[in-house]
Amino acid sequence: MRLVLDTNVIVSALLSGGGTADMAVQLVLQGAATLLADSRILAVYDEVTARPRFRFAESERRVFVDTLATIAEPVVARPLRVALPDEDDRMFMEAVLAGGADAIVTGNVRHFVPRRGTLGILVLTPREFVDLMRG
Repeated sequence: MRLVLDTNVIVSALLSGGGTADMAVQLVLQGAATLLADSRILAVYDEVTARPRFRFAESERRVFVDTLATIAEPVVARPLRVALPDEDDRMFMEAVLAGGADAIVTGNVRHFVPRRGTLGILVLTPREFVDLMRG
């Protein structure tokens, strides 16, 4: 499965080791799915996880983000001309389309309406993704 991970999944994985978001990220890190990302997404992962309010240890955060950057299949996205409920999600949808992703995994499914078919892309919560991958 080819997918894009929304930033909220990355943050949740770091906040709740062993939680559902962490399980989803671990599946990606283990190669069960292919992570797609462009330079903007990787920069957002880095910027958001560096925010002081999260209090992530810099060395742990850096290794995590660098690992995601290393395993991600790079995509070059084209501008998407569709209105989205949250314009911050535009880059994620652009990467989904550019990389031919099967799904986007997000904790904010309401931002991708209709949930089961935004531009023909499957929108999954981390739990749905984990359940799908575990069969």
